[in-house]
Amino acid sequence: MNWSALSAFLVDPPLDPDSDQARSWLRRELLKPEYNEQNIVRRLLNWIDRLLNDGIQAASEASAIQTIASMLVLIMLVGGFGLLLSRARRAGQVKAGGGAVLTEERVRAAELRRRAEAALAEGRNADALVDGFRALALRQIERGRIEDIPGATAHEVALALESTYPVHRDRVDVSAGRFDSVLYGDRPATADQARDVLTLDDELGAAR
Repeated sequence: MNWSALSAFLVDPPLDPDSDQARSWLRRELLKPEYNEQNIVRRLLNWIDRLLNDGIQAASEASAIQTIASMLVLIMLVGGFGLLLSRARRAGQVKAGGGAVLTEERVRAAELRRRAEAALAEGRNADALVDGFRALALRQIERGRIEDIPGATAHEVALALESTYPVHRDRVDVSAGRFDSVLYGDRPATADQARDVLTLDDELGAAR
């Protein structure tokens, strides 16, 4: 990377990029071949550190407007990187499939269902959706319709339910995905989403 050219770029002429330009510069920097040679996060942190050091040195020779513009660029670059890293981490959590649906708590499906309904009535939609899906899974285990596999994930429960209730395949898959997104991906849930899980529990419970 040509650091002298980058320093000149930061000092003359003054920079006044918008957010789209800042994100574009960050993406172009990350596409350079050298970032494939070692850990991309470490390389980017080193680049930001050098950029900051060069910026401080250049600031002593630049005008106030140029210094402020350079610092704004740096702030936007760091902020853009933080946003990308946060989204990647969250997506990775959801993609990994979360964890077990049922905990080691000794409870019946009916109790989990009551908790889900109470949470929904209180506006705690995420709790309602999570307990509702757990009630759904446990009810089917209690009925002997699916196997009780310790540590089974929402995806594994969904596969078992879809095999038993093929007509409900799409809704089961959606509900399992929302369970993982809410519990392991820190995503919010709506009241309608929680009600959908409870309605699905009723329908599967009534199926023969």
